[in-house]
Amino acid sequence: HLAIALKRFNAFNGSNDSTPAAIMKSIKERSVTNAEMGMFWRETELSWWWYRAPIETQALMIEAFDEVMGDKQAVEECKVWLLKQKQTQDWKTTKATADAVYALLLRGRDLLASDRLVEVKLDGIDVTPKAGRAVPSAPERRREDTSPYPAVEPGTGFYERRFVGSEIKPKLGEITVKKADEGVAWGSAHWQYLEDMGKVTPYEGTPLKLKKTLYTKVNTKKGPILEPVRGPLNVGDELVVRIELRVDRDMEYIHLKDQRGSGTEPLNALSQYKYQDGLAYYESTRDTASHFFIDYLPKGTYVFEYSTRVQLRGEYQTGIAEIQCMYAPEFNSHSESPALTAR
Repeated sequence: HLAIALKRFNAFNGSNDSTPAAIMKSIKERSVTNAEMGMFWRETELSWWWYRAPIETQALMIEAFDEVMGDKQAVEECKVWLLKQKQTQDWKTTKATADAVYALLLRGRDLLASDRLVEVKLDGIDVTPKAGRAVPSAPERRREDTSPYPAVEPGTGFYERRFVGSEIKPKLGEITVKKADEGVAWGSAHWQYLEDMGKVTPYEGTPLKLKKTLYTKVNTKKGPILEPVRGPLNVGDELVVRIELRVDRDMEYIHLKDQRGSGTEPLNALSQYKYQDGLAYYESTRDTASHFFIDYLPKGTYVFEYSTRVQLRGEYQTGIAEIQCMYAPEFNSHSESPALTAR
């Protein structure tokens, strides 16, 4: 605020005082710049204190860099951070939303100047809709679309391209994405198929990373201890499932689901709110899995544990742990499925 006020005061008096520029230079030196997250300040990240106001502060930084220094690169990098915050969490108040929209639309590059779609190619086949093709009416949607290019839904930009029969080839999995104009764009590709549970490997392609390990609780003279499962267990043994979650940014509205082995039963069948290590969540035990619902997930490492009892003999999979951000579904991950043998 001070730099902007001094800049406007100097402009009114015709002064060439360099203090506003020096203030902004000092602020910029204390910033953090990331290729994905843009420019931001660790001191203004989400806090319990109302005066931190990270969204409003970032919007003010955009205004200051634009008005005081005319630093276009810093303006665009600060706008990236604002957009990335909106990707995984909501802007908390109407004041924050108004400030953010003001900064995004009235400072720096005009984000609404272009409506060109991101170019998407599958094995070199361009599936991007061509300009000027309207979305078909409801009766037309029920008929087979013979056009080589899909229609775009106004407002949302939704379109689809279907491949059937002999058109489906392994090389369609080679996806090329290109943004034709300046600005920020992001998306995700989802590939669904059936596979043996034991062949599933951990997925680490997103900021969310899961690791699932199994322990057995053993009673000793010094009290119960946890030992990693390295061999067959006996019916009646207490099996402790540990899920380690790592996340590199703040997220909201997270759903963590851990599948349970068919030969085990949970010791705690009651759903309840829990609080541990600064994280609040709701744990719900269901027939085939345990669910964890997290309203707000700060960046960091978290460990979830729950106990089950081995009930049946045999060899079976204990299932995978899956996690997804409900606010940004493209952020998801899963663990492997540890095998279990019970005698």
